[in-house]
Amino acid sequence: MSALKRLSAIGVAAVLSFISVNALAQAYPAKPVRMILPFPAGAPSDLVGRIIGQKMSEQLGQNLVPDNRAGAGGNLALGLAATSPADGYTVVVSSPTIAISPSLYKKLSYNGMKDLAPVARLAAIENVMVVHPSVPAKTLKQFVELARSKPGVLNYGSGGAGTTNHLANELLKYLEKINVVHVPYKGATLATVAAISGEVDQTIVSVASILTLIKEKRVRPIVVLSEKRVPNLPDVPTSTEAGFPNFKMSIWYAMFAPAGTPRDIINKLTQEAQKALDSKELRQTLDAQSITPWYGTPDQLADLVKTETARYATIIKGAGIQPQ
Repeated sequence: MSALKRLSAIGVAAVLSFISVNALAQAYPAKPVRMILPFPAGAPSDLVGRIIGQKMSEQLGQNLVPDNRAGAGGNLALGLAATSPADGYTVVVSSPTIAISPSLYKKLSYNGMKDLAPVARLAAIENVMVVHPSVPAKTLKQFVELARSKPGVLNYGSGGAGTTNHLANELLKYLEKINVVHVPYKGATLATVAAISGEVDQTIVSVASILTLIKEKRVRPIVVLSEKRVPNLPDVPTSTEAGFPNFKMSIWYAMFAPAGTPRDIINKLTQEAQKALDSKELRQTLDAQSITPWYGTPDQLADLVKTETARYATIIKGAGIQPQ
């Protein structure tokens, strides 16, 4: 075959490949898409995934089918997604687990930066620090002063090592050089129960999960760990307003696909996520659950994972938490 014919054949193959990929994207999705959720039904990530997934299903004409795969602090689901076929029919909704785990575990079955492709940033839930009514502190400054005057006396509950409610408290301890004892539980729900009963003095949990208990005055809110005040808690100051500008930790949620998923399909999913989050109806549903829509492109999501991975590495190292 002459050089000219070879070049012609290569050109034809490239055009056919382009047509094939575009045809695939135009026909996508031709069947339901599995949406892996790393925590049990009812957990915040499950709630976010189901609400947004339902809207995207309506738009796509095919269901995003929830598949809860709890275990290993969310890493079971991320590992499963990372090894799934890169055909656009598997996505996973992750919390900061993808950024926390590299510093928390010596061995993971996946590499979040290499094995998962960013699709879209979806939403955020703000954290709030609450104390049992018997704790005399009514502001964050008073709580820090109380902890400083009684090292090792106050304690806090968390959903376990490496959860955001654990690391948020460790961040405060690191920043303010205070000694507050960590009491881990099997999940944030049990830590919340402990705070209500007075078994622990304090806990940091999502606003969505404890709003009703705050309104019933079963716990006292001290501060929200966010840039802006939370609409459902308008009288509770932000950490910056309280004088602790570096004490911030939101729980964000984002969608990923297996690395190698065709770019046209990633773009399709990204566009549908944005369309869903632009929906007034969806925003009202999220607002009612104290969930903030927080759309971001694949590039913005990749940057978020990179910066958050570095930030959590600093927190974990500073707190002296040893990788498991």
